[in-house]
Amino acid sequence: MEADAQAAEFKVDKSLTKEEALKNAIHAAELYMKITKLASSDTERTRFRGKFKQLLSKAEDIKQAAQWTPSVSKDVLLKAPLSRRQISRREEVILLEGSKLHGFKFPPWTNDPDNSLFDNPDETSFYTESADLKLSDAQKAIFAGWKRPHESLGILTNEDITISIDEMDLVQDITTDCSVVASLCAGTARFRKGRGQLLPTMMYPFDQQNSRPRVSKNGKYIFRLHFNGCFRKVTIDDRLPASNTSRSLHVIDRNNPKLLWPALIEKAYLKVRGGYDFPGSNSGTDLWVMTGWIPEQVFLQSDELQPELLWQRILNSFGYGDVMITLGTGTLSRKEEKELGLAGEHDYAVLDMKEVGSQHLLLVKNPWCDGMVWKGRVLVAEEELSTQTWTQDLREALPNNNTTKPGTFWMNLEAVVQHFESLYLNWNPGLFKHRQDHHFSWMIPTMKIPDSFIHNPQYALHSTKAETVWVLLSRHFATSEHDIAQNKSSTLSDTSNALGFISLYVFSPAAGQRVYLSDNAVHRGAFVDSPQTLARLEVSPSETYTIVPAQHGLPLPKYSFTLSFFSRSPLTVAPALDSLPHFTTHTGSWTRHTAGGNASAPSYPLNPQFSIAVPSPTPITLILESGDPELAVHVKLVYSSGQRVTSIKGKDMVMSSGDYRRGCALASDPSESVVPTGKYTIVCSTFSAGQTASFTLRVGSAVPCTVLPIPAETAGRLSTRLPVLVFRNGVDRTLAPLTVSRLTKLMVVVRSGATSRPLLKISIERGQGPNKKILDESCGGDFSDAPMGIRSADLDLSPGVSAPGGLWIVIERLGGRNEIDEVEVEVLSDSAISVGLWGVEVK
Repeated sequence: MEADAQAAEFKVDKSLTKEEALKNAIHAAELYMKITKLASSDTERTRFRGKFKQLLSKAEDIKQAAQWTPSVSKDVLLKAPLSRRQISRREEVILLEGSKLHGFKFPPWTNDPDNSLFDNPDETSFYTESADLKLSDAQKAIFAGWKRPHESLGILTNEDITISIDEMDLVQDITTDCSVVASLCAGTARFRKGRGQLLPTMMYPFDQQNSRPRVSKNGKYIFRLHFNGCFRKVTIDDRLPASNTSRSLHVIDRNNPKLLWPALIEKAYLKVRGGYDFPGSNSGTDLWVMTGWIPEQVFLQSDELQPELLWQRILNSFGYGDVMITLGTGTLSRKEEKELGLAGEHDYAVLDMKEVGSQHLLLVKNPWCDGMVWKGRVLVAEEELSTQTWTQDLREALPNNNTTKPGTFWMNLEAVVQHFESLYLNWNPGLFKHRQDHHFSWMIPTMKIPDSFIHNPQYALHSTKAETVWVLLSRHFATSEHDIAQNKSSTLSDTSNALGFISLYVFSPAAGQRVYLSDNAVHRGAFVDSPQTLARLEVSPSETYTIVPAQHGLPLPKYSFTLSFFSRSPLTVAPALDSLPHFTTHTGSWTRHTAGGNASAPSYPLNPQFSIAVPSPTPITLILESGDPELAVHVKLVYSSGQRVTSIKGKDMVMSSGDYRRGCALASDPSESVVPTGKYTIVCSTFSAGQTASFTLRVGSAVPCTVLPIPAETAGRLSTRLPVLVFRNGVDRTLAPLTVSRLTKLMVVVRSGATSRPLLKISIERGQGPNKKILDESCGGDFSDAPMGIRSADLDLSPGVSAPGGLWIVIERLGGRNEIDEVEVEVLSDSAISVGLWGVEVK
């Protein structure tokens, strides 16, 4: 009840007439007297009694006053922090580019327009826009032309445009802008609570003395709307679409059809959004544009939602007029709509909130003129009315759906949470003292990998105090987005999916530096189809945070955004920098010849590899992105003197990206230990052999490093594949004669078959018997069962080397096996060679 008394008290100074002010003062005094009787302590009784006497005195002063002027002013209603940072030239260009939409220009707001712009010297010349707003096919069917208010509504005075005779009852009809009308209704709820009319203060000409808009003599109106990074000037004429039927093509007040300002605001907003053939929006976005109040979307179906805490957070703010509230349903079947009395994919306004005992109640308005109403119970347990726990005051406060206006109904919070999908909150920016706006463009990468933040804009945030900071990401409107939405099916969800999703991530351990993957975020915002998303952060002065806008499915190649920071103490915000100053980018691909798979695959050495020369000790970061977001990838740095890796042991590993992950892999040392001077090899692999895709490798370091692709084993060489070699029982050594006709470099590769993996060794020998000479042995003479095969070293051989005794390729199997093993043998050489049949050495 105290909140109602405070609201009534607030209405006194904001009343538009002396009679209204006196009525509000008496009502507030009566409420304080009631509270005094219910007070539980002497201190509270004294305080409330003082308020009662103060308001009685104020009522007497109002009664004696010769004139009455409301204290609400345009400056007070629009009091909010402005971004004071000096924007860059590039940001200026972004704001100027954002001025053009749908063939119109909406320049940034610089100053209030002079009243002379709205004069009509000859009283016959009226301002007319260069182009009419678009209408949908359904609207065109009943369209009777564009008519000025004095032609269709008979509006001639300032009272007609701004003052409603009774409580406003705004409704839509055939125009598909339920979110817009719900927004207008939510704005009028502030007026119901005595907080002044906010929406009409956005239009000109404006009567400063009486704090209200006035009729434009020449039919021109200018609105101060907030979109595409700043407040902008939206100019319209006063012609509204007329209907040749009883249905209306614009918003109307059923209690006062001559009330003009809602229809003019609607027209200005729809001009920004492309026309009366509006594909749909949400009220959070609409109110952000109309008022500049900070939008927040609460997902009512979220498992993390705590309804009681949500109620506590918004109840008092609603009473103080610091938040406007709207609701949105999801997709509902026809049967569900009929049973519930709710429309699917539809926005509703919240006009009032009450606590009745333990019940949390919301007064909800359906903005559709023929709108259905909630058919469920108001209270969770209506039988509680008969218990002794209810006081007389609570009985009086209990609403009755039968007394509400058409389309308006009470719902308890539990039913709202159950049957609505989203709660939209628009918060007064005047709750904060400081604001910073950062404007940026974003080229959407062709590699669309959800977990990769390599290409995302990022900002470092630091606060001087522990406090709550609100970060708002706002996507600028684009004409081509409207065209995409118009080409989709008629459902709002189809339109939303076509326009993509955005989110905000926040990282703390990153210390304000750029992050490359979505891992370890301290805040993960939901991906929303709205052009705005909000993150509310509790920040510490000992931390620097990295703020990362994220996207999924944005269809255009380029977008502009604004990132706004709201706080009560100064913030330091700047673009986040890479932790390492030197980054190089290298492209490659996994083909059917180079997609070797993971390290357990025999074909692993075929994977694309790069040599990196490190001139002095430095931290290294490797980032691998696949052109196929579903492909599991991996990157590692290996001790290999910059040569192609053909086998890997644990001691060879310098760093690795860990488990294979889809689309993107990161290898870096979290302790930032340095990689010593030397040459190393980078291996880029997919999990399975034969998976093809392009990729990008980014290599970061503290000093410039040279990174070069390593040619494939077969590059510039002839491949001679020998018949499959079969080791049978009792045979562990076999050999084949090798003939070279000219000087050539040669290497032998042996891979196990698919059924077994014996321990093997390769030798290149000259001659046999007691006088033979071993020219090379694989693995330093050790047997190996490496899954990726074993290799001899590259040998330079000439025809003369074969004498005496000839050249032999010798393959040995570690003895003691009583199994049959099959191995594949490949000889890579600079020029043609000849290899004879496999045989067993004759002793």
